[in-house]
Amino acid sequence: MAVKVANEKAGIRLVSQKVIDYKMLVKLRLSLTVVFSSVMAFLIAGGGAFNWKAVLTLSLGGFLITGAANALNQVLEKDYDKLMKRTADRPLAAGRMKVSEAVLAAGFMSLVGITILALFNPWTSFLGTLALMSYAFVYTPLKRITPLSVVVGAIPGALPVLIGCVAAQGQLSWLGLALFGLQFFWQFPHFWSIGYLGFEDYQKAGYKIMPASEADQPDASVGMQSFIYTLFLYPVIFGLWYTGIAGVLSLSILLILTMSYSVFSWKFYKGMDKKTALQLMFFSFLYIPVSLIAIYINLL
Repeated sequence: MAVKVANEKAGIRLVSQKVIDYKMLVKLRLSLTVVFSSVMAFLIAGGGAFNWKAVLTLSLGGFLITGAANALNQVLEKDYDKLMKRTADRPLAAGRMKVSEAVLAAGFMSLVGITILALFNPWTSFLGTLALMSYAFVYTPLKRITPLSVVVGAIPGALPVLIGCVAAQGQLSWLGLALFGLQFFWQFPHFWSIGYLGFEDYQKAGYKIMPASEADQPDASVGMQSFIYTLFLYPVIFGLWYTGIAGVLSLSILLILTMSYSVFSWKFYKGMDKKTALQLMFFSFLYIPVSLIAIYINLL
């Protein structure tokens, strides 16, 4: 009896660990954030109308595509993940999952995800495929070659909102491109703050995504770049207001958010320390979801 109980407990622990490993493989929180931005763009493009069936379909397709991209990313980087503290416990890096299992899971998720997105229109499946391929097979290997990989990575990073828009509208539109621009430019201060905080880990693993000075420290230019990229957000939000997509309330919220983002980026440039990097990083987490909600409010 004792042996049976022990075996049952061992089985439960094994299943529990497998669930945890798959959550890490697909980067659950990141994937859910991506899905949220895509769904919000879908609702905005649909004029505020809420269709549960369409929202759930987009959410499932988007989640599977994002999960597949993250899984492939970890397959390609498993040997480098072992060298960084924040990634050493990932299932592939830690040896708890075989590469074949992760590839099989990624293949299944990508196939099903693209098929689900195709239920909307050809644009959604094409852009979903583009996001998956560019993230896993262009951005991921480029990270070990040049800091320009950040620019490349910002493209699949901004595609979720465009996918949400074309799912609702069936074509590329000014709204889709504007929301794409919003998320594209937002990513640079967001990434540079994270890159600064994890600079030593990235260097240890041989990544060249952060410009480095001769003293093997983060180049001070990333602070100025962060600030400059926030300036590109202003034409985008005024364009959203000018075309009537964002009302006065939405514009006011967007301006407050963007001016705050610029201030935090400027402080990061002037300070170039952990405190200012953390402030910028935490504020960046709020920027996109609050911006999308603010635009959506205008439609209610």
